[in-house]
Amino acid sequence: MTPPDSGWETVQVITRLRSCWSAIRYLAIGAASSMVAWFALTGMLFVLLMCPFGVGIPALPIALELIRRPVNFERRRAARLLGEPIPEPYRSGNPVTDPASRRDLGWLAFHAVTGFVIGTFAIALPLGGLRQVISAIVWPSVDGGVESSLGFMVTSWPLAALSAVTGVGMIAITFLLPRVARWQASVARKLLAPAAGVVLTDRVVELAASRAAALEAHGAELRRLERDLHDGTQARIAAVVLQLGIADSIFDKDPQKARELLGKAQDTATGALAELRTVVRSIYPPLLTDRGLDGAVTALADRCPVPCTVDVLSSSRRPAAVEAAAYFVVAEMLTNITKHSGAEHARVILDGTVDTLSIEIRDDGHGGADESQGSGLAGIRKRAEAFDGTWKLTSPAGGPTVVKVELPCGS
Repeated sequence: MTPPDSGWETVQVITRLRSCWSAIRYLAIGAASSMVAWFALTGMLFVLLMCPFGVGIPALPIALELIRRPVNFERRRAARLLGEPIPEPYRSGNPVTDPASRRDLGWLAFHAVTGFVIGTFAIALPLGGLRQVISAIVWPSVDGGVESSLGFMVTSWPLAALSAVTGVGMIAITFLLPRVARWQASVARKLLAPAAGVVLTDRVVELAASRAAALEAHGAELRRLERDLHDGTQARIAAVVLQLGIADSIFDKDPQKARELLGKAQDTATGALAELRTVVRSIYPPLLTDRGLDGAVTALADRCPVPCTVDVLSSSRRPAAVEAAAYFVVAEMLTNITKHSGAEHARVILDGTVDTLSIEIRDDGHGGADESQGSGLAGIRKRAEAFDGTWKLTSPAGGPTVVKVELPCGS
């Protein structure tokens, strides 16, 4: 009877064999890319030697840009093997002053020295082990014996036993190649990922930009509220005061006219109250409190002149400020779709995780949306940046237009 765990053992063996094959392939490609690293280093050395003569100075930035191609290739390979992305550390500007260029050169030097040796060893080890075992088996049928992969002739059974033992040992060592491959990929990650200080500096710059965007958005919101109150509500209340004053002054002489002014004052006060409620709703819509983001966005879609569907893939509550920002993003986009897109249908998708809220708005209009055209897209971008979020606009000519905004929800 077959042991109950034999199937699991077979799966483990197959998994280890696949892992070994992946490691051999990774290291073999690394051997080829190490030759490219040699050529890149040689070219860089030539450019540096020409710098004192003035010839290499203009070529230095170009050379540093060119070496990023093989470096990026290895960065992607290492990321796939390790199962985690390795971000590019490059900054915009002159590559000569970019700290990542020095790290690229360090990796090229390391890989040029070790990559070819390790890759060749990874190929030769399993093939040599198989040859050792085969030599131990077939030597009696070959006149004069068989030369093993280690260079000695197998002409007797003791030498055949030695060949078999060394072959099995070489094959056994082959199973350690996945560790070697991960070590090589880990070194690549250490050298090719952004340095800790650079990451912190870039993060500080990003946060400073986000803070500036938040302050700008806050200032714009305050100016809008002031304008709405000054031009609308304040003017109406001033009119009410004026009408009441006139009514009071003429009440004894012309009661009928005074009552008409009191009626107009009441109507004006009612209008001022309605405008004040509108301003309050623009600060934080009551629908968000009563029905949550899902219900508030659904209400927006129901009021949109363009038929709009809402798909809620994640319905957990978010911080109030995040929900308000998401609500106004959707409101602005639906307004844009109505005014500019010529679409027949729109769709809003709410998704995300515990830490992120994702809003995607798409329409089937004519496309060609551009932030620089003043269509409100700049306001959406600023709202996202104010929360240290991201936004992406895709709007080719002919459509469709897709805007995706992600807002962090961390506490």
